[in-house]
Amino acid sequence: MLRLIPILATFHETAHNGRGRRPVSGLQGARLCRVLCALAAAAAVCHGAESVYDFTPQSIDGQPAPLSEYKGKVLLLVNVASKCGFTPQYKGLEAVYEEYRDKGLVIVGFPANNFGAQEPGTNEEIKSFCTRTYNVSFPMMSKISVKGGDQDPLYKYLTANNGGDIKWNFTKFLVDRSGNVVARFEPMTKPDSPEVKAAIEKALSQE
Repeated sequence: MLRLIPILATFHETAHNGRGRRPVSGLQGARLCRVLCALAAAAAVCHGAESVYDFTPQSIDGQPAPLSEYKGKVLLLVNVASKCGFTPQYKGLEAVYEEYRDKGLVIVGFPANNFGAQEPGTNEEIKSFCTRTYNVSFPMMSKISVKGGDQDPLYKYLTANNGGDIKWNFTKFLVDRSGNVVARFEPMTKPDSPEVKAAIEKALSQE
């Protein structure tokens, strides 16, 4: 999987700058980028991912976003939706991010339309909604599937040994500074609850 990272970087340069033997259009570039990101993630699963750092999701703007970029940080990974009863948790997520970001916390949102078709929009629409409605400043990824036959490889990894299938939107996985999942919080548990904040503080305190 790690060998695919430089390939992704080279492709990104070619697609956007026209350098290389076969420059591609922006639309073609976006499609191929999605394919390469999926291949990288699938490779991580097939070869036994050791941590979340082995996965390269796609940012909400369509660019490779290796989770290895966050090595040494504490991560809170959340499957989100724009039309869910839990959608106001965006406010709590942003508040927690602003409180702990300087201490090493990164929150990463993964839009998904698996539950009640509550994330029907495009990536552009989702980004606009999050920014306009909740002033979201933490990283957001492209829309994925977190459950079922088309489940994203990252979520196969997250759920394999951490509580099983995702049950609804706004399930939260806390990842320590070494890339290991250390806690899972179900949707009913708010991101700014004492339980979640205590777990975040504990993870941040461990170097």
